[in-house]
Amino acid sequence: MSAKARIVLLAGDGLSTRVMYHALREEFDIVEVIIERKPSALKMLRHRARKLGMAQTLGQLGFILYSRLLGNSSHSRIEQLLHRHGLSDAPIPAQAITHVSSANASGVASRLRKLAPQAVVVNGTRILSKKLLTTVNAPFVNTHMGITPAYRGVHGGYWALINDDRAHCGVTVHLVDAGVDTGGILYQALITPEADDNFATYPILQLVQGLPLMRAALRDVIAGRLTPRVSEGPSQQWYHPTLFGYWKTRLQRGVK
Repeated sequence: MSAKARIVLLAGDGLSTRVMYHALREEFDIVEVIIERKPSALKMLRHRARKLGMAQTLGQLGFILYSRLLGNSSHSRIEQLLHRHGLSDAPIPAQAITHVSSANASGVASRLRKLAPQAVVVNGTRILSKKLLTTVNAPFVNTHMGITPAYRGVHGGYWALINDDRAHCGVTVHLVDAGVDTGGILYQALITPEADDNFATYPILQLVQGLPLMRAALRDVIAGRLTPRVSEGPSQQWYHPTLFGYWKTRLQRGVK
């Protein structure tokens, strides 16, 4: 029996990372989970304000705070979806985790060189630097919660529904480059939200569909048959909705 393929999980802390870990560990040897500290909210807001304007940024901040309440009220639906698909969000064993300040910190690069993984699975990190992406001779593979290139950025499923674009409401597994979800596409799948779903549960539906795609991509890496394709069609980066915009479209179009 051949040894399991060696992978590193480079991620932010959160439910999707825990689910990803447990979904991959039976088939692949996760030699380490590198968890980066959450980026500074103040720095993020300053960057957004410079790029989008203060009014838009404050509206997004209002929605982010509201979305936390929405997530708490959707807990039972999230648990139902995880149970339905046999997924676990149990804590990752502490001994498997290395905490870092940033995925782009110099210590991460040296750590990857030492671990020499066959693939790096990326989940919920900040944008990775070109320097980090060339650290090891292994692909960095990400699960993006949207269909690229039309829905790059955040909340791709939600924005597709807002645009009545169910043909592009889904998830993408792709190679990571230095852009924002611009790497070569490996696999994509669509989701079909049910009446009980909302902004907080769309990512869970996408995660459920994305996990088999990630496993398939990692098998391709190990077999030497990785065949990324170039993104086609209109490309747009999306951000958080504002609180006013969310409620306006929810009342007008029924998208929760």
